[in-house]
Amino acid sequence: MFLFSAIPWYSWGAWLLVLAGLIGLNEISRRWRGAGWALFIALPIALTIFVWPTTAGPGSSTGTWFHWVKVYSALAGCLGFMALRYHPKLAANKWAQVFPPFILGLNILEACIRDFQVGAMNADGVVDGVYMVSGAWNYMNGIAGLLNLITICGWTGIIISRSSTKDMIWPDMLWFWIIAYDLWNFAYVYNCVGDHSFYAGAALLISCTIPAFFIKKGAWLQHRAHTLAFWMMFTMAVPSFVTDSKFSVAASHDPKALFIVSFIALAANIAVFGYQMHTAITHKKHLLRDELYTHLSAHHDVLVSNIAVPESFEVAESTKNRKRSGTHLI
Repeated sequence: MFLFSAIPWYSWGAWLLVLAGLIGLNEISRRWRGAGWALFIALPIALTIFVWPTTAGPGSSTGTWFHWVKVYSALAGCLGFMALRYHPKLAANKWAQVFPPFILGLNILEACIRDFQVGAMNADGVVDGVYMVSGAWNYMNGIAGLLNLITICGWTGIIISRSSTKDMIWPDMLWFWIIAYDLWNFAYVYNCVGDHSFYAGAALLISCTIPAFFIKKGAWLQHRAHTLAFWMMFTMAVPSFVTDSKFSVAASHDPKALFIVSFIALAANIAVFGYQMHTAITHKKHLLRDELYTHLSAHHDVLVSNIAVPESFEVAESTKNRKRSGTHLI
């Protein structure tokens, strides 16, 4: 195959199990508060003390600074979002609105730095337990990631849903930004930990995109934090699953594949950046203070499903009323 070596049926089966497992754990952790505390506090403490020092030590495929930073930053996101979801007074604090974009931007920036770092290695072999091929694609995708970072917008419109799950809803984080993120992040994983990308790229990204599109719209960042934390905890505990087990799938490490994947990611993020600038100028929106996409039906649909705005309302009117209502605004 172009992107990967041969993929046997049992690897596809494992891929589906990983996908289903991540979606299922995400649903458990978002629906039951106690499960969230256990999975994002008690479990990581036990793994930090008894498991990861051995399994994710120096020389392992997950023993780099990036993996350790990534698992704890993902967990910090999960816990921070839970604090906002379940504590209205905290959610009402104007400074708390900075946390979701900050933790998201930090995670994107970490990956961009790693892409640039791998590009500068001039590698064509095993580095830190992972086969890497350095090239222009690392810099292309690093730029794509920075564009993805600066197109984060509309965090002043984040709300907590009125449903029993108290999900953190970000109406301005719409499908086109999510797809651009997925393309960039897959390219990052493919560039920097290519032999992990069948699972850590494709399955992991799809596991948060499916819930965002079909289960709980508007909660993509919450889904992403949960599934990323679960995957990082698993892969640091069992790194051999994606590298040395019968289920592992090696990347092709073909420079053409690396270039094309990163080119697509860069093109998608340039398109989103261009559309964002066009929207801000056309609708006279402030890039930092305003929600940019209130004129889109997708934005309105998220509000309708989470704060019970009558569908007959105009988008602008529903947004204005939302800000006047008692909805938990972050």
